[in-house]
Amino acid sequence: MTTNADPAGRPAVRQLRLVVEAEDYEAALAFYRDVLGLPEEAAFTADGGARVAILDAGRATLEIANPAQKKMIDEVEVGRQVAPKLRVAFEVDDAEEATGRLVSAGASQVAPPTLTPWQSLNSRLDAPAGLHITLFQELTTQEEREQMDGFGTES
Repeated sequence: MTTNADPAGRPAVRQLRLVVEAEDYEAALAFYRDVLGLPEEAAFTADGGARVAILDAGRATLEIANPAQKKMIDEVEVGRQVAPKLRVAFEVDDAEEATGRLVSAGASQVAPPTLTPWQSLNSRLDAPAGLHITLFQELTTQEEREQMDGFGTES
């Protein structure tokens, strides 16, 4: 794995922020903060009614997939092509419970929690602010997944 760091040894990038425009700001904020449970780190307002809330989503990663991988993931998790180019995934402790909670709060279930070949339980939802999301629950440890066929790193 390649690591880029500054001269002091700190990572070159310290945080990933996904900025999402929500037509119904209040509904989206309530869904992601209050129902999904992302703690509010900060919030700002400005002239003209401008508002933003920064929600803590834990550790962030950027998953880069080629078209064949995106197609394969859709087939495994949903059974058909549904995801746009951008899909946001949240790791949760209980995919079935979280899926039910988010559907009750207004998300549309695209696919129920499904066991994947990489041993996670994944559901798909269309959520507020136009996001297509995956909820995933890891059922094995990182070490166990590393022993599976097809699991590794590019470097």
